[in-house]
Amino acid sequence: MSTAAVSDKRPSTLRAASLPGWTPWAIAAGSLALGIGISAAAGLDSQIQWGLIAAVLFVLGTYAVAARVEGRRQARDRVATSLVWVAFLVAVVPLVSLIWVTVARGAKVLDVYFLTHSMGVVADTEPGGGIYHALIGSLEQVGLATLIGAPVGVLTAIYLVEYGRGRLAKAVTFFVDVMTGIPSIVAGLFILSLMLIFEMQPFGFAGSLALAILMMPVVVRSTEEMLKLVPNELREASLALGVPKWRTILKVVLPTSIGGITTGVMLAVARIAGETAPVLLLVFGNPFINNNPFEGAQASLPLYIYQQFANSAGSGAAYDRAWAASLTLIAFVMILNLVARGIARWKAPKTGR
Repeated sequence: MSTAAVSDKRPSTLRAASLPGWTPWAIAAGSLALGIGISAAAGLDSQIQWGLIAAVLFVLGTYAVAARVEGRRQARDRVATSLVWVAFLVAVVPLVSLIWVTVARGAKVLDVYFLTHSMGVVADTEPGGGIYHALIGSLEQVGLATLIGAPVGVLTAIYLVEYGRGRLAKAVTFFVDVMTGIPSIVAGLFILSLMLIFEMQPFGFAGSLALAILMMPVVVRSTEEMLKLVPNELREASLALGVPKWRTILKVVLPTSIGGITTGVMLAVARIAGETAPVLLLVFGNPFINNNPFEGAQASLPLYIYQQFANSAGSGAAYDRAWAASLTLIAFVMILNLVARGIARWKAPKTGR
């Protein structure tokens, strides 16, 4: 037999051993069981502590098994993957728990009657009533804030990207960065100071102004990033044809980035929909239906939730209404996010094979 034939039949020493695909699941199950056992033996009652102990055991067990079978280098890679999964679970479990509790407790009174009736003459400690007045107030306040904040934010972003040069652009960028991080209560106090100067009573539009202030920097930043993604070749081609710059922006730049701009605006709307502090200062709350945001106090969903918890005096009916309103608000925000994702996918450039 030739030397070449012998070398072909000799097993390769370059192929390292590898763990089967079910190994991480087995380690996770063993870590969970061992973590529960250790927690029970130590007298720990919190499920959070059980989960943290199981997570530590999972990472350590992954390294020990992988180091013995695959080597230390591959074991470090598997530990990094394990840490990513643990971080993912740490972020997802509270969110799932929150949604589960909100749905379980909010579904008790969430029905057509609850959505189509106001509190009116119903006391906070009594059963009955609904959130119709709060829905009307939230839709009007958020809608007016969007009509104010979205155009100003988009136009500011256009200026910064297309025209912004020199000190003025740097000053605008600085103030946008500052406004992004200000607490919502500061925007409410600013509008409240103006109301006190002009001796005005609480009304819905005042809350819209504060929400618009919070919305503008979000719209500016998202729109600015979308405009920067438009290739300069498109602008240069339009300008080379003799098209004015303002018309290039209107007919070329904006249509190209309209999907991302719309997504940013809707995400900004979802961000301000849950603000409570400005509404508490400026809108003041109203158990009756007020369809006029420019006169008289109004209600809103975040303020309604706060009032039901604060003024419930231990009433189960008020707690149920607060959880149902929270579920409605979460559903509203989720719908906005889904619509934003749908618009982004619809407006995304199509790539052929």
